Amino acid sequence: MIAAVESYLAVRRAAGFTLSNTEYLLRSFADFSRDQKQTHIRTVIAIDWAGRARSLAQRHTRYQTVCRFAQYVRVEDLLHESPPANYFGYRKTRRIPHIYSRDEIVGLVLAATRLPSSDSLRPKTYAALISLLVATGLRISEALHLLVSDITPNGLLIRRTKFQKTRLAPLHDTAATGLGRYLTHRQEKRRGGDHVFVSDDGRPLVYWKVHRVFRTLLKSAGFKPSGGRWPRIHDLRHTFAVRALESSPTGRQRIGQHMLALATYMGHVNINATYWYLETTPELLRDIAVVAENFVQGGRS
Repeated sequence: MIAAVESYLAVRRAAGFTLSNTEYLLRSFADFSRDQKQTHIRTVIAIDWAGRARSLAQRHTRYQTVCRFAQYVRVEDLLHESPPANYFGYRKTRRIPHIYSRDEIVGLVLAATRLPSSDSLRPKTYAALISLLVATGLRISEALHLLVSDITPNGLLIRRTKFQKTRLAPLHDTAATGLGRYLTHRQEKRRGGDHVFVSDDGRPLVYWKVHRVFRTLLKSAGFKPSGGRWPRIHDLRHTFAVRALESSPTGRQRIGQHMLALATYMGHVNINATYWYLETTPELLRDIAVVAENFVQGGRS
């Protein structure tokens, strides 16, 4: 079974997937199957192995990993069984994002400008980073991986995406101007390097440090945790999507085009990921309810 695992990993990696966790899980499953004296996938073995994880989410992940692997190996060897999908009945729930108001965003940027720094680069770096996330909805990983050479006259070239795809993200003139000012300031402070966002020592920003600084900015800007949870930096991406949806044009065809454009801009591999943003705020849900009510009453929208 190890040979089949290696073949499966090689094929998927050739398509651009990294699969580090998948490799760990499948090797573990193969070892477990070997200990049970099984050379082929058996549903009962898959359930037993997956069921040893601590949480329901982990059991589901382990089990579904085997299910996908089974689909691959059964093409050439039907002696492998095909475990039924979602055996553990897990249903993923998403955390409700915090949608930042305009005043909250302004407060975060102002808090960033007050960060302590030996030569004023750090506050400008974080102010520019937050501003870019707000203006583009980039994933934080995409922003931190940006290179100076990725800034083109037509927008930002996003090379390292979540799904190993490259896309172009056009910039509004104000965003391009602001980013240009930051790079000019960085050059004046003689902080070079290929990455756009760097720390005071000129090294690329790393996520764990950005996460820690962002928590500091939240406190400085007067945010409070809700239900024990603080707003996340990733919620800036949600905010961008929600504001874009709120500005959607009227008319079914134009709304569809707007959704497709937004999905492409944000780098979603499936438009369902974009439609999920419709459910994230009371404002959007209220808009949906109004349209539905008008439809039921025979009105037009």
